Amino acid sequence: MRRLAPFLLVIALAGPAPSKAQGADAEWETKGDGITVEAQADNRGRGTVRASVDIAAPPSVVFRVILDCDLAARMSPGVKSCRVVSRAPDGTEIREHTVRWSFFLPTLRSTSRVTLTPDREIHFTCIGGDIRACDGSWRLEPLDGGRRTRVTYDMWASSPFPAPAGMISAMMRKDVPSSLKALRRECEGG
Repeated sequence: MRRLAPFLLVIALAGPAPSKAQGADAEWETKGDGITVEAQADNRGRGTVRASVDIAAPPSVVFRVILDCDLAARMSPGVKSCRVVSRAPDGTEIREHTVRWSFFLPTLRSTSRVTLTPDREIHFTCIGGDIRACDGSWRLEPLDGGRRTRVTYDMWASSPFPAPAGMISAMMRKDVPSSLKALRRECEGG
């Protein structure tokens, strides 16, 4: 999955989003840089994230950049490696990512099945490794006759280790916008 997708998915989020009444920590944040993020997590290490950004590049360019494993470490905090393990005739891929967020956390491996709808959607599901429960997608919406693209990222995941809700959602609010900024920079030729 993702050069970006695995990075974000491995961010340690989780299952169906709990409500605030169930101890969830949720926040919508619109940054001055045109990135919108909603992050929600609970104290069991589960959470969701939804984010969007508009990019001044056609969907075909954005699609190609998201899937480029060579860019993963440069664009996604903590990603150390990305590789396509296999590719089926229908375009479905199995991807593996190795992630390390900090000195205090262990290196994690994530294996995902990635289903592609060229220039429109990248859907990923965890199938192995340290992150066993995740599901998400990158959706690309053409704007201005296809000259620009609105990228929407949705993901839920379960952390492989217990973590406070506030820490998980803070990580998401920091790392997801960083990745979207890097995606926009790469796609716009910067």
